[in-house]
Amino acid sequence: MEPLSAEEIRRSFVNTTKSQVKSMTLPRGFQELQWPSLDYLGWRDPKAPARGYLVVRRDAGVTAIALNTAATGKPRRGTGLCDLCHTAHQVTDVSLFAARRAGSAGRDGNTVGTYICADLACSLYVRGLREPEVPQGETVAPELRIQRLDDRLQIFVSRVLR
Repeated sequence: MEPLSAEEIRRSFVNTTKSQVKSMTLPRGFQELQWPSLDYLGWRDPKAPARGYLVVRRDAGVTAIALNTAATGKPRRGTGLCDLCHTAHQVTDVSLFAARRAGSAGRDGNTVGTYICADLACSLYVRGLREPEVPQGETVAPELRIQRLDDRLQIFVSRVLR
């Protein structure tokens, strides 16, 4: 992913209010991000842990989406699968994120949800830069995993924009 400025990110949100964007906290270490290792920028807001953000480069430019998830509840057992990168995790390390749809549909309360790595670090998992606690059984080459992540991410963004 090509580097983005804080202002570019803030201007690209499609499903939230200007006041929410203004109060958003950028990810820790924003100035030191390793942009070439990222397929998208994703982070949880340190001031509001139930809130997350995805910033995606698309053909039409940059699209940013605000997400919400339930606060962590009591510990659960088992494994879960991220719908974007298909990384298996402990079930507590995958969260159901909901994004308000863009435009009038979102103002009417319509949302789109999907299960995503709770730390929003799919790019690092598909590249082998971060290892999940659950051993992976997938033997697909990283290049193919990266392409599949991008395809699924584009589909999710398109669903938010409808």
